[in-house]
Amino acid sequence: LAVDGRDPDVLGGAGDGFWLGPAVLDHVTPDMDAYQDEIFGPVLSVVRAGSYDAAMELIAANPYGNGTAIFTNDGGAARRFQNEVEVGMVGVNVPIPVPMAYYSFGGWKDSLFGDSHAHGMEGVHFYTRTKAVTARWLDPSHGGVNLGFPTSG
Repeated sequence: LAVDGRDPDVLGGAGDGFWLGPAVLDHVTPDMDAYQDEIFGPVLSVVRAGSYDAAMELIAANPYGNGTAIFTNDGGAARRFQNEVEVGMVGVNVPIPVPMAYYSFGGWKDSLFGDSHAHGMEGVHFYTRTKAVTARWLDPSHGGVNLGFPTSG
């Protein structure tokens, strides 16, 4: 299922200029352009895998390493994922793993231009690869993971 974000009446965007509304591309496979090209928002590509090992193989084989997320109630699986995955931004039960502004935008592999990130501790740790993990754990009585963003008021 692909959502065409160009219609501002459907997605609530402004009608002037070159505006692209949010789009979710689900069931993306490695043979699709959306998988092979590093495209940015507001687009979320959902790639599904049949097993943990298959997911790790997909991520490792991809030339980009900007961000990825795992959705689980299994803390062991989440911990294993955040330690083993080779990307710059990791989400655990968070749909978009973009951390606070003091972590630089950027992944690893072909997602990074230059030899270091632009902000944060990279100025001190010039030759290191940092990993930012954004995680949210709910009480099991909650009944599952709510993928919505928190709201105030």
